[in-house]
Amino acid sequence: MNVLIIGASRGIGFEFVRQYRAAGARITATARDDAALERLREHGARVLKLDVADAASVSGLAWQVDGDRFDVVVINAGVFGPRTSGLQTPSAADFDAVMHTNVLGPMRLLPQVADALAPGARVAIMSSQMGAITGRSNATSWLYRASKAAVNSVMTDAALALAGKATVISFHPGWVRTDMGGAGADIDAATSVAGMRTVLASVKPSDTGRFFNYDGQLLPW
Repeated sequence: MNVLIIGASRGIGFEFVRQYRAAGARITATARDDAALERLREHGARVLKLDVADAASVSGLAWQVDGDRFDVVVINAGVFGPRTSGLQTPSAADFDAVMHTNVLGPMRLLPQVADALAPGARVAIMSSQMGAITGRSNATSWLYRASKAAVNSVMTDAALALAGKATVISFHPGWVRTDMGGAGADIDAATSVAGMRTVLASVKPSDTGRFFNYDGQLLPW
């Protein structure tokens, strides 16, 4: 199996690398800084330096993966932004940072990897249940929520554009004990990633465009 993990420096992304590598997959993994790249290299990954918020950096991805045929692609890079509790207007800098990474990032990346997908590939975009509009009960961190609602829209359009070539889904990884999720979160990264790998192994073309919990439950959004 040939796997591409975008945003693999730590947390969920790094755990995807660790688990797929343990299962014998060939891994290509991206990160922004040299220390993270070296750590990924030590775990057996082929590494690419990539900043999803930088147009020039992303524009060089296609030629770096030219000739690859990825069975699985996980777009994991993301940021949380300001933690707010109500209608606190984000600064222009915070808005640009969150939206450029969480939304424009996947919109730049998907065209870059489209020609490097194996027939029947599975593409997963890391979203969050916080982006679901259905069933929302509070307005905390509304910038992050807006970005994840938007990335689910991006995922749906990618599923339509790649129909017949790849199954494209988005994930809520659960509330995970990472730098972003915090120490009080419900599950560890190993549990989250093991669940998502099971889902990725089992989805069919008819599942394209769907939003999944890490345990396989379908989520409304």
